[in-house]
Amino acid sequence: MNRRHFLRGIGACIALPSLASLVPSRVLAAQASTGLATTSTGAPLRTAFVYFPNGAIPATWWPEGAAEHFQFGPTLAPLAGLRDRVQVLGGLDHVNANPGDDGGGDHARGNGVFLTGVRLNKSATDVRAGVSIDQVIARQVGHLTRFPSLELSCENVRRAGACDSGYACAYQFNLAWRNATTPMPPESNPRLLFERLFGAGPQGMRAENARRRMEARRSVLDFVMEDTRRLQGRLDRHDRDKIDQYLTGIRDVETRIQQAGKFGPPVDPAMETPAGVPASHGEHVRMMYDLLALAFQTDSTRVATFALAHDGDNRSFSEIGIPEGHHDLSHHQGNPERIAKIARIDHWYAQQFARFLQQLEDSRDVDGNSILHNTRIVYGSGNADANRHTHDNLPVVLAGGGGGLLNPGRYIRHGSKPMSNLFLSLADQAGVTGLERFGDSTGRLSNV
Repeated sequence: MNRRHFLRGIGACIALPSLASLVPSRVLAAQASTGLATTSTGAPLRTAFVYFPNGAIPATWWPEGAAEHFQFGPTLAPLAGLRDRVQVLGGLDHVNANPGDDGGGDHARGNGVFLTGVRLNKSATDVRAGVSIDQVIARQVGHLTRFPSLELSCENVRRAGACDSGYACAYQFNLAWRNATTPMPPESNPRLLFERLFGAGPQGMRAENARRRMEARRSVLDFVMEDTRRLQGRLDRHDRDKIDQYLTGIRDVETRIQQAGKFGPPVDPAMETPAGVPASHGEHVRMMYDLLALAFQTDSTRVATFALAHDGDNRSFSEIGIPEGHHDLSHHQGNPERIAKIARIDHWYAQQFARFLQQLEDSRDVDGNSILHNTRIVYGSGNADANRHTHDNLPVVLAGGGGGLLNPGRYIRHGSKPMSNLFLSLADQAGVTGLERFGDSTGRLSNV
């Protein structure tokens, strides 16, 4: 790029993809009538997928007993107070996360397959996964809310390069995928997420600030679209394909801005804007859960994903007395002391999840039920036993009542069924039509 292009662009910068050619030379009644993302009472039907890393210790995860006559194991004991709002699902598998001929990379596959159900292309540059189930649902119901979907995380996302055993980092740091080649990068900064939802500044000024920000973004996008079209004549075929994909993403952002504008000023919560990313992982997790609960309470979105950490995460948990890295400990090789520490980490993650569920249970919805009653939340991991890197009988909890469509308060062993079967059933409940298969599904998952 020459000096003129550079100076012209610094006033309104949106990152372009790397181009070889440029190297020198809302109404409830109306919503209920659609049957989309609403319960039988007209309340919003919400869906979330929460991912915890590195699997779980099977002996402490799985309950004792079966059906309604079960007792939580030590890991899920924090959910005891919400027993009638959750069901533990056994026997769900992700066979496409197994190594097959691809060898190592179970952590990348654990993340990348979790919501897509497809075999990943093992490459650091040729990224190919599949659309994730959250985005399938968002396509159907996203027009009903300010944000078609929200993507959350508690860590910075690596957007390029190779990570686990030669797999692209995109697989390991993204749960949501718009299509086979385009992930939906999550937001990890609580302040930025809050301002995206409700606007910047103190209470009373956020709606106007949000309006101004939207206008500024629209102007930037108009400028970038015009300039990029001029650029296309200078590109070779390969770069034209790449820029077409880039423009599709820009058009998607433009559509989201227009969509948000239909709903008028955002809600202005009576809370302070978060300062940023907390130093404590526990506080970070709790703050992101709080913002997700707030997004559901204000009907800002009805579809969300939340990666607590990427699979293979090796952070320590000094706040509960565990200085060793999580991933290192997960390869315990039968050592009782290491197993006990992993079980404590699993228990800690379950505590944070239980706190989030209680928030939704304590919040009343428009139909008088709790928000949790009108929600479906899948809580699970793409690895089962991280010590052995297994992907069958995954640790999965399905929380919420789905507006009466789910039958919680049970532990159900489903035998050996694709996890994708559960996703088909959840899509049906959300009003998605014409979806005969998803990922490696073999049918709908009954008895949920």
